[in-house]
Amino acid sequence: ALETLKMFEKKDSRVKSAAATNLSFLYYLENELAQATNYADLAVNSDRYNPAALTNKGNTVFANGDYEKAAEFYKEALRNDSSCTEALYNLGLTYKKLNRIEEALDCFLKLHAILRNSAQVLHQIANIYEIMEDPNQAIEWLLQLISVVPTDPHVLSKLGKLYDNEGDKSQAFHYYYESYRYFPSNIEVIEWLGAYYID
Repeated sequence: ALETLKMFEKKDSRVKSAAATNLSFLYYLENELAQATNYADLAVNSDRYNPAALTNKGNTVFANGDYEKAAEFYKEALRNDSSCTEALYNLGLTYKKLNRIEEALDCFLKLHAILRNSAQVLHQIANIYEIMEDPNQAIEWLLQLISVVPTDPHVLSKLGKLYDNEGDKSQAFHYYYESYRYFPSNIEVIEWLGAYYID
C-alpha cells in the first residue's frame, strides 16, 4: 500500500494531498510518528481544505501530547466539512484529555445524532456521564450500548458495577453473571459473584 501511494506523490496537488493523507494514516497505524507527521504536513500543504489531512495532522499532534493544538486541527477539519465524523470523534477525545468534559459530551452527542448505533460513541457518552458522577445517565447509555453489542463482557460487567454501586444487587448480579457467561476468566467478575453467593 505504501509503495503504491508513493507513486502518486509527484501528481497534481489534489492527488498528492489524497496520497499523502493515506500515507500519513498508514504510518500512524504503524506507530511511525515522524513519517506520519511528514506526510500529514505534506497533505495539509498540498490542500489546506482537506478535512482528512487536517484530521491526520491532528492525530499526529495528539500522539505527541499537544492536545490544544490537536483540537485546533480537528476544529479546522470540521469548519471545512461539518460531517467529518473522525474529526468530531477525535475532538471529543481531545476535550476529554483536556478535562473539558462538557465540551467532550457535546461532541459525542452531536456524533450520536449522526451515527445512531455507533458502539464507540455510545461507550464514550456513558463514560463521560460516569466521569461526571451521574450513574443513572451512565446506566441508560450503557443499556443502549448493549442493545448494539449484547455480548460485550466488559460493558456487561460495567453495568453490574454501576448497579452494585447504586445498591441494586439483583440487577448487578444479572449483568455480572451475563458478563461471566461470555468471558468466564475475568477475576474481578468471579470475585464479585463469589462474594454475592456467600452473602
